[in-house]
Amino acid sequence: MRILWMVLLATLLSGCGYGTLQATDKQIKASWTEVLNQYQRRADLIPKLVNIVNGYAAQEKSALQDVTEARAKIDGIQATPELFNDPVAFAKFQAAQNQLTSALIRLLVVTENYPKLRSDQNFRDLQAQLMDIENRFTVARDSYIQAAQKFNVEIRTYPSSMTAMLLFYKAKPPFTVENDKGISPTPTVNLPSPKVPISVD
Repeated sequence: MRILWMVLLATLLSGCGYGTLQATDKQIKASWTEVLNQYQRRADLIPKLVNIVNGYAAQEKSALQDVTEARAKIDGIQATPELFNDPVAFAKFQAAQNQLTSALIRLLVVTENYPKLRSDQNFRDLQAQLMDIENRFTVARDSYIQAAQKFNVEIRTYPSSMTAMLLFYKAKPPFTVENDKGISPTPTVNLPSPKVPISVD
């Protein structure tokens, strides 16, 4: 009897958006996992970046400390693939990542005052890696946003809404990035010296 009910339920759900909800949910998970991968890659570069900058610009203690503290705050948050199912935890995690992004931007702006640092090959390599991370992050973020929007529309639209209710599906939190222009792949920083595009995360 139980099997009969399961077959009947599956038949009913097949015409009520179940397939679309499942496929979209998988896309959200895949996109978010890639976002986490890129965030981790960036976090792994921070100690190297701080060490190199410190070697040329040790007096920039404030900028270096901001980056270090922002990374430490992220380390204190357990980021899991299921994080997007908890809007509060998701928002907290994003706020911490945005703080690190802002700190990185400020640090890289400071490096414009140190020509020897900017010519260091290790520093240039790190900038290239940050650029690659930003590009990959942008693709994953956009994929998540599109999938989450589609999912959230589906669970509010009949008859998919009935399926979502039966399966206890909840809306996915929006993905917002503070100062989006500031973390674009090639933001330009205006300084008294000649303008130089800086690659940041």
